[in-house]
Amino acid sequence: MTDWRAVGVGFVVLLVVGAIGLQLPLVGQIGAGLIGGFAAGYLAGGGIGNGAWHGLLAGSITGIVLTLVLALLGGALGLGAGPIGGFLGGAGVLVVGVFVTLLFAIDSALAGALGGWMKG
Repeated sequence: MTDWRAVGVGFVVLLVVGAIGLQLPLVGQIGAGLIGGFAAGYLAGGGIGNGAWHGLLAGSITGIVLTLVLALLGGALGLGAGPIGGFLGGAGVLVVGVFVTLLFAIDSALAGALGGWMKG
């Protein structure tokens, strides 16, 4: 059973640490995924599998939300170049967002497994 409170806490931790981690572009985002995934897995407990599941959910939801926000922003800013610019701006951000979602999901799941294992 999914503990949505643990996933929500992991999501918020990912957003906060990710915002702070913008100063270190790749390392900061990976660190955010690790810390948020660990928080979700630790709060959920239940062992490695349960922790990994909750970390994966927290990382995936964060990546999807960020991707949608950035794609909308990229599409809106791209409209200055006309309809094609809006489409290409939004689509480009969407492709990068899919990569970021996978990055968040994978490292959050690994850290969530560690958190779930530590709590038992």
